[in-house]
Amino acid sequence: MPRSAVLGLVALLAVPLCPGWAAAGEADVVDATAVRTGDTWRFDVTVSHADEGWEHYADAWVVLAPDGQELARRVLAHPHVTEQPFTRSLSGVVIPDGLTQVTVAAQDSVHGFGGVTLIVPLE
Repeated sequence: MPRSAVLGLVALLAVPLCPGWAAAGEADVVDATAVRTGDTWRFDVTVSHADEGWEHYADAWVVLAPDGQELARRVLAHPHVTEQPFTRSLSGVVIPDGLTQVTVAAQDSVHGFGGVTLIVPLE
């Protein structure tokens, strides 16, 4: 068997021996609302992620324009191991004139972005 195949098999067999190793997967946005408050917006975003502690947890969510520009970021300062899913808010978000929708995405400390995102209409 080639050496690369052996190393791949060893890595595959080692995964069950490392229970905290990326088992939580990616952070998903499961709900999000936007409410206009004067000239700015408030976002209430619900994130689901199997936080495992400080080594692997949902650590932020962002509001993105349709072109991918980041309009706002809500840093999540600690793991939410026993609170899933959880909702956090961000006020004072400036949305450029003319946008009718934004995308909300969450990231985790291991995978970054990659989970479920939501398109939020701006009404």
